Amino acid sequence: MVRKKLKRHPSDRCRFCTKEGCPRPAFVDYKDVSSLKKMSSQQMKLHGRKRNAICAAFQRALGTAVKRARFMALMPYVGE
Repeated sequence: MVRKKLKRHPSDRCRFCTKEGCPRPAFVDYKDVSSLKKMSSQQMKLHGRKRNAICAAFQRALGTAVKRARFMALMPYVGE
């Protein structure tokens, strides 16, 4: 049985990375609450890396940004 190769779509690229590659150090602004809420579920848990369509470096930076936003009371710890 022949397996099909999975094709990568342009939309599968990291939304933070540029054409030149991943900018270092990866930084996600914790004050941008609207974009942070888009990357979390209703219970305020972070979605996985593939669901968010971001690379591993920015997924780690996103986790840090969410923790900072929660500590500064910009985001709730628990959803409804």
